[in-house]
Amino acid sequence: MKETPLSLCEKNFVIQAIKQNQRLDGRLNDEFRSLKINYGSDWGSVIVALGETKVLAQVSSELGEPKATRPNEGILHINVELGPMAAPHFEAGRNCELTVQINRTLERTFKDSRAIDLESLCVISEERVWMLRVDLNVLNHEGNLIDCCSVATLCALAHFRRPDVSVIEDEIRIHTSAEKEPLKMVMHHYPVCVSYVIFDAGRIAVADPTVAEERTSDTQMIFGINSFEELCCLNLGGSSLTSPTLLLQYSKKAAKHAKNVVNQVKKSLENDSEAREAGKKVGFAECLRQNTILSLGEERLVLKLRNFTFNGITEDDEPNKKIGGITEDDEPNKKIVQGKLYSNPHYKPDTKWIPEAASDNSISLESDTDGSENLQGTVKECLKLSDVQADFPISKQKHAIKQITNSDSEEEEKVIL
Repeated sequence: MKETPLSLCEKNFVIQAIKQNQRLDGRLNDEFRSLKINYGSDWGSVIVALGETKVLAQVSSELGEPKATRPNEGILHINVELGPMAAPHFEAGRNCELTVQINRTLERTFKDSRAIDLESLCVISEERVWMLRVDLNVLNHEGNLIDCCSVATLCALAHFRRPDVSVIEDEIRIHTSAEKEPLKMVMHHYPVCVSYVIFDAGRIAVADPTVAEERTSDTQMIFGINSFEELCCLNLGGSSLTSPTLLLQYSKKAAKHAKNVVNQVKKSLENDSEAREAGKKVGFAECLRQNTILSLGEERLVLKLRNFTFNGITEDDEPNKKIGGITEDDEPNKKIVQGKLYSNPHYKPDTKWIPEAASDNSISLESDTDGSENLQGTVKECLKLSDVQADFPISKQKHAIKQITNSDSEEEEKVIL
C-alpha cells in the first residue's frame, strides 16, 4: 500500500503555521512532546512513547564467536522493524529507506561512539563472546521515529541483565538467575538522538517533528548527543548545510534537551529497580492496570487561527465580544434577550425598557413586581430585585431613585440618573 500524498493545501497550511510559530498540536517550534517510559517484567524490555509515537524494545543475548578483527570484544546488533502496525504503507518483512536510515544512525550513535563496553562481553578470547541483539518494533508512527528509537535502545540496554557464566576447564556454564545474580551492562555514556526539521530554506528549525512536518520540511537535522554534551553522531543534508549559525544554535539546544532526557531515563531505571526490590508488581500488565500505557491517549489541542472573521468579528477582538449573540465562554444553550445573556433559552424577562426623549436623561423601567416593594440602596441592588443586569457607569450610581405610581393596574418605576 502506497503512502497517501499530502495535498498542496495541507503543505501550505503547515508551512504558514510554522512561520507564525504555531503547530497543529499546539506546540511551539522549539517545544518537544512528552516522553513516557514503561518497563516490562523481563530484563531489557521497554515501551517508549514520544507523544503518539510508540516503540517496543527487547534485548536478547547468546554466546557466539567474535569477529576476527576484534577477538576480545562482544557484538552488538540493532534491528528496527517497521510493519503495518506502525503505518499502513509499511510492508512486513521488507526494509524501506527509513528503516535503513534509522539502523545506520543508531549504530553510529551507540556502536561507533563506544557507549557500551564491548570488552566486558568477552568470555574466552577468540572463542566465545556475548552477542547482544536489540529488536525495535515500532507500534505507532506519528513522526520523529529516530528519537523514540534511540531512547528505547538506551533504556533497553541500561535495563538489560545478562546471565553470569563460569569457565571450568574450557567448559562454559551459564548460571540461572536463581544461582547467580544477573550482571548489568557496562555503559560509558548515555547517548540519545535529537531531531530537527528545516523550513524556509534553512531559516526555521522545528524540534520533534510530526509526520506531516517531516513530509513538508526541506530536510532533517539529527544530533546524537550524550549527557556530557558530547557529539556522538551528526546527520545533515540539503539546506541545513548552508546555515552554520542555525546549526550551532540548535546544537546547544539539543545538548540541553539530551541531558534532560538522560536524567529522565536514569530516574525511570531507579524507580523500576526500587519497585522490584520492594516486591511490587512490575511489567506491562501492571502498567495496563494503572492506565499508564494507552493507545493514542495523547490529548489533541485546537490550533488558534489568526485573521479569521466570523459575522464581521475577528478573533483578535476582545474575548468577551458576542459572536452571533453568544460569547466564546458561553454554553450553547444560552440565549440573548435585548443584549442580556440568560442561561435558559426559553426565559422571557418580565421587565422592559421604555425609552425617554432625547432631551431627558432619565431611563424608565416597567416591572410586573408588586408596587409595595421598597427599593433602597444602589442602582445595582434595584436592578437585582427586578432580575435585570445592566452596565451603568459607576459615576452615576450615586443619583437618587424616585418611585412614581401612574395607574392602578401596574407600577412604573423611574430611575433618575
